[in-house]
Amino acid sequence: MSSASDLDRLAINTIRTLSMDAVQKANSGHPGTPMALAPVVFHLWQNHLRYDPGAPDWPNRDRFVLSVGHASMLLYSLLHLYDVKELDAHGKPTGKPAVSLDDIRQFRQLDSKTPGHPEYGMTTGVETTTGPLGQGVGNSVGMAMAARWKEAHFNKPDAQLFDYRVYALCGDGDMMEGISHEAASLAGHLKLSNLTWIYDSNRVTIEGHTDLAYSDEVEARFRGYNWNTMHVDDANDGAALEAAFERAKSTTDRPTLIVVRSIIGWGAPHKQDTSDAHGEPLGVEEIKLAKRAYGWPEDAQFLVPDGVMQHLAQGMGARGKTAHNEWTKRFDAYGKQYPELAKELTLMLESKLPDNWDADIPTFEADPKGIATRESSGKVLNAIAQRVPWLIGGAADLSPSTKTNLKFEGAGSFEHDSYAGRNLHFGIREHGMGAVANGLAVSGLRPYGSTFLIFSDYMKPPIRLSAIMEVPVIYVFTHDSIGLGEDGPTHQPIEQLASLRGVPGLTTLRPADANEVGEAWRVALSRPHNPACIVLTRQPLPTFDRKKYAPAAGVRRGAYVLADTEGGKKPQVLLLATGSEVSLCVEAYEKLKAEGIAARVVSMPSWDIFENQDQAYKDSVLPPDVHARVAVEQAATLGWDRYVGRLGSQIVMHTFGASAPLKALKTKFGFTPERVYDEAKKQIERVKSNGKE
Repeated sequence: MSSASDLDRLAINTIRTLSMDAVQKANSGHPGTPMALAPVVFHLWQNHLRYDPGAPDWPNRDRFVLSVGHASMLLYSLLHLYDVKELDAHGKPTGKPAVSLDDIRQFRQLDSKTPGHPEYGMTTGVETTTGPLGQGVGNSVGMAMAARWKEAHFNKPDAQLFDYRVYALCGDGDMMEGISHEAASLAGHLKLSNLTWIYDSNRVTIEGHTDLAYSDEVEARFRGYNWNTMHVDDANDGAALEAAFERAKSTTDRPTLIVVRSIIGWGAPHKQDTSDAHGEPLGVEEIKLAKRAYGWPEDAQFLVPDGVMQHLAQGMGARGKTAHNEWTKRFDAYGKQYPELAKELTLMLESKLPDNWDADIPTFEADPKGIATRESSGKVLNAIAQRVPWLIGGAADLSPSTKTNLKFEGAGSFEHDSYAGRNLHFGIREHGMGAVANGLAVSGLRPYGSTFLIFSDYMKPPIRLSAIMEVPVIYVFTHDSIGLGEDGPTHQPIEQLASLRGVPGLTTLRPADANEVGEAWRVALSRPHNPACIVLTRQPLPTFDRKKYAPAAGVRRGAYVLADTEGGKKPQVLLLATGSEVSLCVEAYEKLKAEGIAARVVSMPSWDIFENQDQAYKDSVLPPDVHARVAVEQAATLGWDRYVGRLGSQIVMHTFGASAPLKALKTKFGFTPERVYDEAKKQIERVKSNGKE
């Protein structure tokens, strides 16, 4: 009978050879890191990770994040060998393996469950999408924060539901990317002792040795972040790895960084192999030599030796199943003792909202002076958050400006001595904020993060990943145009709306008044599988008289007829706008109406929602045979030609802004009711002269 140490070695080499064979068959991928780090992940999973392969969505499981997503075969090998079971799109068990041997043979192929980088929602067991370096470790901070919040919110002295840990495997690339600095700094400040990063210090990147561009004293830097740091000199030293993991688990006052020295492609003939950095297979002959070094049959491919999976099942598999069963018994008792909290948790895990969650969204009375949409958003947010306890978020040091602070009794701040707080303070770390929000979202919370619209540029990668993963992060962006005035071009967003609208699956909403804001929040929270951004003003906007104009519920269809002709008469001209510019169109509309000109105002807060309506509705809002059209938006022109046509008029921004009071800027760039009126008249004349109508 094989000894445990022999089976350990056999399991480690199985991880290595599966990774090599998959990359070779695909003729694409990164074999070196899985080969080098197989011992690290084996010791973590087999002896420390609390995870039930039969229930990979168990709420109190430990989380493992492969931030070095290019080494995806490392994770796929683990998921296969530990016999993790597949869940369908609704979270129901299928009885199939999450990753079969056939799936591994289809590595990096179309529609396979083993894509080049791990994709959340595509492969059971993948906790978050990782690919762009640094995003995974950023997500892991959000996951650790979510764990701490769940502990503080749900645990009781006599009922402990949550105490899970988060592990992230990262590399030199993660450490160089700025987002890892932001995330690590925040984690250290919050003393997230349930978080461990394992840093693979192999000192190789695509261009060569890291000495070319990187000489940080990483451990010193992390000690400065208030992290516990350790060093393992050899990734193959099982005893040192075990000691490091034990010490990490026993640390109670800070997160832990374990620096592991590895050699890429260990066992490959050239030792310090660079194929991993370049994304290249080893080649048939070198694989044979590597397998010979492992004592492996040289010609065997995708071999899983007898006894390996049984050995793994007796380790993490048995430990995880026992822990899961014990937790289920605790949760059953918890449900009887704390039924309301149990109901909350169930709703949260099912991505549902409480009944009547939107019942307190305020209705704003008509007011020509109005209110800034950032102000009305703050009121709406506070009304909703009192009914959705797991709605949690904050701003990148801007909550007084973005009005995203939760002010009701008990909201509190999330800090190292008060993890139950729901106001998150991200500091001036927009990029990190986005990644943390994604980590919160994949943990079941409903997070929001806020900053000025111009700084959405700093967080585009996590916004994009929210959309790829289909997780419901809400991004609140204020100071949405040249309307913020004297701060000038550096702070006045121009191209940002077009950029956000270009992200597939991201719902972008730019409401025109306070009641549209309420509807925007209703739309954003109603979508459990879509991120959304709500784009808001600093300056006051008139609150429309909804007895005179159409209800704000039209926001739910993306665009709607706000003001129309009398008696169902066909409009001569369409005035289209979003946000603050809608009121300019309404003023121009009233002037045209007084002159007997049939005009229609269309508020278009969300292009993507509108595009998903049926054609009949879209044609009812924008009649195809009405060719005189004017679009008005204090943003770049990109996209408006879709709605106004090649000859339609666009009052938009063609340059960056300027530093001046708002009134002067509106005049300079043509955002006045008079300009809208003039362009409408010109459009009507153009159409007449062309004989179109």
